[in-house]
Amino acid sequence: MEGAGPLERTGALIAGIGTETFPAALTSYLQGVAPYTYTVIFGYCGAARPLDLHDDFPATKRQVFVSDYQAGPYLLDPFYLAAIRPVPAGLYRIRDLAPDRFYQGEYFRNYYIQTGLAEEIGFFVDVAGGAMVVLSLMRDEKPFSQREFRAIAEVRPVVEACLRRHWADLAERFDLTAQARQGPSMETEIERSFHSFGEGTLTARERQIVEHTLKGHSAEAVGRLLGISSGTVRIHRRNIYAKLRIGSQGELFSRFIQTLGRA
Repeated sequence: MEGAGPLERTGALIAGIGTETFPAALTSYLQGVAPYTYTVIFGYCGAARPLDLHDDFPATKRQVFVSDYQAGPYLLDPFYLAAIRPVPAGLYRIRDLAPDRFYQGEYFRNYYIQTGLAEEIGFFVDVAGGAMVVLSLMRDEKPFSQREFRAIAEVRPVVEACLRRHWADLAERFDLTAQARQGPSMETEIERSFHSFGEGTLTARERQIVEHTLKGHSAEAVGRLLGISSGTVRIHRRNIYAKLRIGSQGELFSRFIQTLGRA
């Protein structure tokens, strides 16, 4: 709706609910608030693999942003981890949800940096059945200014209401039958992945160290989470590298992704 005013964009957004025109109308509405590069909407529900509900990536970018992401790296994504926690509905910058060493971690250095993004912010909207819709607004040139972020946050009530109505059946799109059979004690996919990583080689404590390290936590943060000293964390890391016959966190990340691929 190029050239349309705020009221026209809002009208098109509301009219599009429940139709195929809704994602494009939503993008047009938000672009009228603050310009950005890409829109992607993922659906999350417990242990299930994320659903790509909508994206406007060019073909040259979609492999990294969607296909590669769904193949396994999403398990280390701060947005995914926040969605399954879950965080309260709201608008978040990725840096506000990420661990303290996220930008030095291997998820960022081996996967996220390939996206070329300057910043990603997201609306987290809970819908019926325990599912979560995450609408990401991405910029590839410069981060959102405080003024732009506030302007986007001001339209949150409209965005949330529309997302809840349009994707009210999201939980039904996920196969929840297995989860219902196994009950509330069922491990999530990420827990299973980390609990099985290095099985027969690493101890349970070492697998905990691997999990928090790959998520982007510093030795100090891991120590606080596990109730041990940062020095002990570093000793565990050296032992992990020796047992796996690797020499860097990058190799650790690659080994974990390979394990996901075999699974």
